[in-house]
Amino acid sequence: MQLPLGTGTVEASLPDCEVRTVEHPGGETVDPAEAARAALANPHGPALDSLVDPADDVTIVVTDVTRATPDDVLVRAMVDRLPDCDLSILVGLGLHRPMTDAELRDGLGEFAAHAVNHDPEATVEVGTVGGVAGDVPVRVHSLVAEADCVLSTGMVEPHQYAGFSGGAKTVAIGAGDESLIGYTHGPDVLSHPNVRLGRIEDNPFRDVVDRAGDAVGLDFCLNVTKGPDGILGASAGRPRDVVADLAATARDALSVPLSTTYDAVIGGVGAPKDANLYQASRAATYLRLGDHNPVREGGRIVLPARLPEGAGEGTGERRFYERLRDATDPESLYETMRAGYDPGAQRAFVVARALRDTDVYVTNAEHPEVVEECLMHAAADVAEAIPPGSRVLVVPDALNTLLVEP
Repeated sequence: MQLPLGTGTVEASLPDCEVRTVEHPGGETVDPAEAARAALANPHGPALDSLVDPADDVTIVVTDVTRATPDDVLVRAMVDRLPDCDLSILVGLGLHRPMTDAELRDGLGEFAAHAVNHDPEATVEVGTVGGVAGDVPVRVHSLVAEADCVLSTGMVEPHQYAGFSGGAKTVAIGAGDESLIGYTHGPDVLSHPNVRLGRIEDNPFRDVVDRAGDAVGLDFCLNVTKGPDGILGASAGRPRDVVADLAATARDALSVPLSTTYDAVIGGVGAPKDANLYQASRAATYLRLGDHNPVREGGRIVLPARLPEGAGEGTGERRFYERLRDATDPESLYETMRAGYDPGAQRAFVVARALRDTDVYVTNAEHPEVVEECLMHAAADVAEAIPPGSRVLVVPDALNTLLVEP
């Protein structure tokens, strides 16, 4: 079998195992530029050009290198509909590391010169939102807070906490500070039963993010969704409607009914998510903590992932690594973190939750020592990670597959 690894693939052979590979329905792919233009021509709510006056200060918040969003195409489509205005582009990093100049050029093309990496220390308070854990101030980068019009790009894809990413999340989290990030990613919110992969309805995480977008004044977004073979669609306009629209498209394309469990589940990751353990570990938690858990008690999840950045280089990634590295076992770490943790460390909290009853093996990594330090196991390849005779489920695109109860 061929599994994703970085921007390529790696071959794995399990001749002594019973192997099943899941196939989600997929969907017909579209040309991103054409889909973006069509979405802008038929938006949810007012047309983009009606929201911007000549000489306005306009800030477009775009996704960072951890999202496979065609930001250059989406920004181009929006700019083509804008009057002559003062344009700024802010990279919505949240607590991730800054993008390099080369990454900005790759992601934004001709617009890279306009781009500024978000700095969570350079924020301005614009309002307050409340939710299951009380009230929290909403602070965003000054380029967003002081703009006459705020626009965003985004990728509506399955997300462990928001149900699906995209919409206001690009701005509220990507351009926010530790206050909102810590609140939404804290144990009170993440332990809520409706905060789960694939769910946007009555989801406290999604609700707070959406209302934070209102406080920011996010006027309009242009988002896409994708499957394993490319972009499946685009939608534009009011953020909530855009997310609902594209989440429905994604569910139809990515859901796989499943009722059985397996000794081992192989989750494909690939670039850009396998750049570091912080991002690659999403595949393990998506599989283990989704609608259907496909791993039998005492089973394992196996993730081929390159990890050229090790655990990751941003503030959140470092906090994730330090929590796992300093822990003695998943159960005690999970119980300790239920009392609270710094923003960014939430990925360690969710990983610990999964590791309480499931082993995770990471194979083909450039930094296997980091994997071993983080309560997980490193193996040279997939065959080494799976005992002969195992019943194995292969999920080639683990981050874009929803395993659901029939």
